[in-house]
Amino acid sequence: MSTLETNSIGKYNGNNVSVDDALRLKNYTTTQRNALTSVAGDMIYNTTDSKVQVYNGSSWNDLGPVEITADFLVLAGGGAGGAHVGGGGGAGGYRSSYNNETSGGGGSSESSLTLIIGTTYTVTVGAGGSQATTYAANWGGSGHSNMTPGNNSVFGSITSIGGGVGHSYPTAANTQNGGSGGGAGTGTANQGYDGGSNGGGGGSGTGGGGGGGAGEAGNTDGQGEGGDGQASTITGSSITRGGGGGGGRDHYFNSGTRSGGTGGGGTGKSDNQGTNGSASTGGGGGGGGSNSINTSWRGGAGGSGVVIVRYPTASGTLLFSPGITSTSATVGSDTVVTITAGTGTASFGAAG
Repeated sequence: MSTLETNSIGKYNGNNVSVDDALRLKNYTTTQRNALTSVAGDMIYNTTDSKVQVYNGSSWNDLGPVEITADFLVLAGGGAGGAHVGGGGGAGGYRSSYNNETSGGGGSSESSLTLIIGTTYTVTVGAGGSQATTYAANWGGSGHSNMTPGNNSVFGSITSIGGGVGHSYPTAANTQNGGSGGGAGTGTANQGYDGGSNGGGGGSGTGGGGGGGAGEAGNTDGQGEGGDGQASTITGSSITRGGGGGGGRDHYFNSGTRSGGTGGGGTGKSDNQGTNGSASTGGGGGGGGSNSINTSWRGGAGGSGVVIVRYPTASGTLLFSPGITSTSATVGSDTVVTITAGTGTASFGAAG
C-alpha cells in the first residue's frame, strides 16, 4: 500500500487542496522503475532521464513537452563576385548535423536539434549577394561599389553566415570575409574556407582569387578557381552545395575563364561579367573580367541559400508562416522539408 506523508495540507473552499511545500514524487532510475510492479496511473520521477513519467498499463511515458529530434542543413547565400578582374565570391556558410556529414570549412557534424511541439522557431533563407551597381571606367578609376555579401540563413538556434564579396581592383570595395571568404577573404570557422590569394587583378594582369567553398579553399585546384562545395545526402541522394566563385581574368594578359567550385559557384570571366552562383546552393558569384583598358565588367551575383530539415514522419508535421517557400518529401520513415526562400517562422504540429 502507498503511503502519503506530509506536514500540512490545507483545504480551501470547494475542491481545491493546497500543499505547503513542493510535492516530491518518488525517484527511481530506469532500472529500478522497470523492476516495479506497476498499474495504470502510477507516476514517478525518472532520475536517469530527468523526466516525470506515468504508467499507462503497458508502458512508461514522459509527461511534459513532446520533443522531436531533427537533423538540419543550413546554408547561407553566396557572396557576389568582384568587378574589374575581381575575385570570386565566397560560398555561404554551411552547417549540417545529418548522418555525421562534415560541415563547411572542415567542421565536424553538429548535434541534431531538439524541437518541441508547439514552439515557434525563426526561419530565414539568405538571399545571394547582389552585383555591383557602379564600376570604374578605367584602370585608375575609383573602384567599384554596392556589390554585397550573401545573407545569413537561420533555423532556430542555427545561423549560417553569408559568403564574402570578391575583392575588386584597384581597391577592396566591400569586406571579403564571410561564411566562406571571397577572393582574398577569410571564411568563418566550421562554416567555410578562405578565398584564394590575390583578390583582384593588377597591372600584371594576374587574375582575381577564387572564392572559398564549403569543402575547400579558393585556388586549391588552380589559380583563380573557386573552392568546391560540400556533399550531403540529407534529401536522400548526394547533392553538392556551397561552391566558391571563380576569379576574373584580364583579357590581355590572362584570357579565358576560371571555373567556380562544384556546388553552384559562378564562373570568372576575362571579357565579360562573371556568371551568377546557382540558386539554392549558396554558390559564390564569378569575378568579372576586363575586355579593354577602358571597360570593366561586374562580377556575378551570389546564389541563394537553403534550409533543409529532416525528422521522423511519425513525430508530426512542420508548419510555416506565410511567406515561406518549401517542399516536402518522404524518405524512408523520415520527412525531408526543403525551404528555398522567405523569412518567417516554423512550428511542429503533433501527429494526428
